[in-house]
Amino acid sequence: MSHDYTKTPEALRRLSDDQIRVTQRNGTEPAFRNEYWDNHEPGIYVDVVSGQPLFSSTDKFDSGTGWPSFTRPITADSVLTKMDASHGMIRTEVRSTGADSHLGHIFDDGPIDAGGQRYCMNSAALRFIPVAELESQGYGEYRSLFDTADAASTEEKAS
Repeated sequence: MSHDYTKTPEALRRLSDDQIRVTQRNGTEPAFRNEYWDNHEPGIYVDVVSGQPLFSSTDKFDSGTGWPSFTRPITADSVLTKMDASHGMIRTEVRSTGADSHLGHIFDDGPIDAGGQRYCMNSAALRFIPVAELESQGYGEYRSLFDTADAASTEEKAS
């Protein structure tokens, strides 16, 4: 099944001022004062502009930074990185491949056992789809990411 995850004028009109500032003007939202930094629900995070699947809660971890942090994207081709020399520092920016939305930055201080990377994202660039709504919102193909996690969690509780 092929999806078009490009940016459309209609999609941009639905965004809040904060979502526009972050995704279209490379902004950053305040740490600890954003929607998903402390979200522990299972599900996927998609580009707020295009709906492109970007990250899974199975790869989310508490980095202590106040922003949602992930060890990797849901698929390698869902994001691209580029050098960002703004604000007097050199960082690696993360953008969605479909709509070219600014998502955040990647750092090399993530969990070593998961590859050592921290994808530090802005909640304003993301929309969360809970596992229970994957099928109804058209993301049923990602359900398998959670079937194994659900089974493992059920086994843990049983032992």
